[in-house]
Amino acid sequence: MTVRVRFAPSPTGYIHAGNVRAAVVTWLYAKKNAGHFLLRIDDTDLERSKPEYEADIEAGLKWLGLTWDEKAHQSKRMDRYDAVIENLKSIGRLYACYETSEELALKRKSQLSRSLPPIYDRAALSLTAEQIAKFEAEGRKPHWRFKLEDGTTGWDDMIRGPVKFDSKDMSDPVLIREDGSPLYHLCSVIDDIDFNITHIVRGEDHVSNTAMHIQMFRAIGSEAPAFAHMPMIMDAEGGKLSKRLGSLSVKDLRENEGLEPMAIISFMALLGSSESIEPFTSIEPLLEKFDISKFSKGAPKFDVEELIRLNEKIIHQTPFATVKSRLDEMGLSALDENFWDAVRPNLTRLSDVKEWWQVANGPVEPAIDDADFIAQAATLLPAAPWTSTTWKDWTEQVKAATGRKGKDLFMPLRRALTGMDHGPELAVLLPLIGPEKVLSRLQTKRAA
Repeated sequence: MTVRVRFAPSPTGYIHAGNVRAAVVTWLYAKKNAGHFLLRIDDTDLERSKPEYEADIEAGLKWLGLTWDEKAHQSKRMDRYDAVIENLKSIGRLYACYETSEELALKRKSQLSRSLPPIYDRAALSLTAEQIAKFEAEGRKPHWRFKLEDGTTGWDDMIRGPVKFDSKDMSDPVLIREDGSPLYHLCSVIDDIDFNITHIVRGEDHVSNTAMHIQMFRAIGSEAPAFAHMPMIMDAEGGKLSKRLGSLSVKDLRENEGLEPMAIISFMALLGSSESIEPFTSIEPLLEKFDISKFSKGAPKFDVEELIRLNEKIIHQTPFATVKSRLDEMGLSALDENFWDAVRPNLTRLSDVKEWWQVANGPVEPAIDDADFIAQAATLLPAAPWTSTTWKDWTEQVKAATGRKGKDLFMPLRRALTGMDHGPELAVLLPLIGPEKVLSRLQTKRAA
């Protein structure tokens, strides 16, 4: 059997961390099993679905390297949904209900007041032809519910293990709105059948939906696929992540946080599993470690700071050849492998290299607060060639000659060389600036 999976986002908001985790795990499962990955755009909500959100979904997936084998839109399959709906009506699995939202709310309130679960009472099945005619004369339009079969519906979840639901504890779900448009549940099941989906990876918030989906698969004449329900990701404070948490959108992680795609892939692929999260620079070794059965049922926390630390480790492992084209795009085509190898152990993000390059190559406006001290320090510069120990050798000589130490020693030198109170480590930076530019910065500003 060929493994066929799908990632089915709704284009009603920007793709965020929770979406990405499902996409990463689904994609890796397909790749691990030489399977087929379908990108399905669930855009039946025509009011909230926006082209810019779909474009963001595609851009995010492409940036992460999560390529798809096939793409489909639910909005283009309405004729197929209509045909299945008519069949389900004809066999009695879809039935018309005429209650208003206010009447349903009163029913639920009454049930709860009597300590009963708020389950629909199937009153619509007892309506007479006269009652239906009266409702329709009043202008009421029905919504349609799916009639669940009695008994237990269960499956062996790939993450949660055996799961069972008793139909007596479930309401017949509404599958068609009053305006005749189908809801997500029915469209999704039909798509999974038509695209021969064999495995579905999704959040645990769908667990109760899965029981009714399984019954829908059978009513349409198909066996249900295998399911893996992942626990929902929590934010660092223990709250549920949301599409509206823009700070955790892929767009923000890419553009504002400046993170590497493999940092996000590495993090999401193993978050919540028994495997330790490691910095992978390519997919192949991650695929060897990836095992969907090792995910736990506990809700993991998404900590942006942990993700940034992982990004840092990946940058430290990244060879020059991998980033050369990106450095060119950043206007750093003159940056060579020696410079990259010298500074990359000090980078958190690739964009950090720009600060190192600027300070090393200029132009720099030195800031000299004590001209006499800087003049004396300039006379103590070690002879070339300079190495990673030159900064230490120089400052020890300056300390011995002037009696300065700590911040009083280091800060004036930093400001004279870089024009800043902070920045790249001078032990690494000094050899990159070189004796000629160091002396020029010290002397030129002093003379002024």
